[in-house]
Amino acid sequence: MAKVRCKLVSWNEVVRWCMDLADRILESGWRPDVIVAIARGAYVPARLLCDLLQVTDLASVQVAHWGRAAEITTKAHIKCPVKVDLSGRKVLIVDDIADTGESIIIAKKHIEQDCNPAEVKVATMQWISPVCKIKPDYYVEEVKEWIWYQYPWTRLEDTIDFIEKILKEEGKEKKEWTRREIISKFKEWYGIDVGKQYYDRAIAYLIKQGTLEEQVKGCKRTLIYKG
Repeated sequence: MAKVRCKLVSWNEVVRWCMDLADRILESGWRPDVIVAIARGAYVPARLLCDLLQVTDLASVQVAHWGRAAEITTKAHIKCPVKVDLSGRKVLIVDDIADTGESIIIAKKHIEQDCNPAEVKVATMQWISPVCKIKPDYYVEEVKEWIWYQYPWTRLEDTIDFIEKILKEEGKEKKEWTRREIISKFKEWYGIDVGKQYYDRAIAYLIKQGTLEEQVKGCKRTLIYKG
């Protein structure tokens, strides 16, 4: 059984979810004048919703909360605020997923207090209902058991972080690895397969930053964990 439950999300799924989300917003009869993406995760769905809802104004607010993949590293706080007067305008805040909900809550509060909108609503593709502190006004999937959604726009970032977690824990006993061993352990821990290109890029990055050192002994190439 995987140590961290993950779902590998495809681009086609993202487009389908955003279409479903747009349909739910349209069916409600409510129309936003401005869409605000919570950076960085919501850039893609927010832009798709701009197209599907024919909204021309797109802004963003960056909230720092999640650091490494599947790991909260700091208290949610505004990192890059919205500096736009939204007086009298209806605002749709978009995030990829409502997980703990803290990023959405702080972004919504910031926009309501500092941008003077007429109305603010929230839309996400997923809502993890057992742990989330806010229910989005619009969502596509209610997720009843926590799982890490591995979206395509964070695939390399997550792969690097996940491999580092493996090395940090298992590297206490094992310093020498082959690429095949790392990939096999990745699939075992996370239950997903991100594909050769992402494994290769992640390992190359970890070599460059000094986490791994590549050694060649005859015809054998090994990776030494330096942690």
